Amino acid sequence: MTTVLVLVIGAVFGLAALLTVWRIIIGPSILDRAVASDVLLTLLICALGAEMALNQHTRTMLLLLIVAAVGVFGSISIARFVARRDGAEQ
Repeated sequence: MTTVLVLVIGAVFGLAALLTVWRIIIGPSILDRAVASDVLLTLLICALGAEMALNQHTRTMLLLLIVAAVGVFGSISIARFVARRDGAEQ
């Protein structure tokens, strides 16, 4: 039963990651790419959390926190960049 669950979880996360990478590639705007990268980081966090739950450990908790911090700081940086660019165009 656990093997089936792992396969289903892996397939769902894999498909979602592929679709998200596709959105990062085709864009069309920087904001679309930023949202897609946030979704990809969220998928990574969920996959790590699922792995921790299935294997009943907390060894990757530090990695989870680092990925979450990178996501937050990346989103803030992109938002500031877009705000400055839009302000300069006006």
